[in-house]
Amino acid sequence: MHNKITELFDQSIQLKQRIRSDAALVSAVAASAELLARCAKDGGTIFTCGNGGSACDSMHLCEELVARYKRNRPGIKALHFQDPAVLTCWGNDFSFDGAFGRYAETFCSPKDLLVAISTSGNSKNILQAAHAARSKGTKVIALTGKDGGQLAPISDIALVMPGSETERIQEAHITIIHIWLELMETELGLG
Repeated sequence: MHNKITELFDQSIQLKQRIRSDAALVSAVAASAELLARCAKDGGTIFTCGNGGSACDSMHLCEELVARYKRNRPGIKALHFQDPAVLTCWGNDFSFDGAFGRYAETFCSPKDLLVAISTSGNSKNILQAAHAARSKGTKVIALTGKDGGQLAPISDIALVMPGSETERIQEAHITIIHIWLELMETELGLG
């Protein structure tokens, strides 16, 4: 069991080292943090969506923005698209694939931003949300993995984790989220 545990730690570390060594990806992390901060400073709302573990990451980002990360500061407007009543209503009456798109159609505007999280980049409901957000003039940041899927090319900034295992991609996503929050609170004037 000890060997398996160290192997799993090594897999996580190796993916993060690949990210750290990828100058373009590190630059995209910085550019996306600046885009998030600009949205907040301009009075926009940061919307988020994801499925399963990515839904939890979506909610985690929102709670850190609204409440706080490390520093006492004014709240940053952020909402996730995971209200169970809305999702089950839309899913029952129409299709779960369109539920996040309906949120984006209803709430997104040109001053807002959508963080769309999908480890594969191919989740139909995430793709519909990104398309609907873009149709409203909303910028889209993708957190994805593998080859970025269909989500990467329709996003303003795509952070594609260079891995293929969902759990390692999700671990990298939460690291990126924490880096965004740190930068927003310390480097970008929101802390």
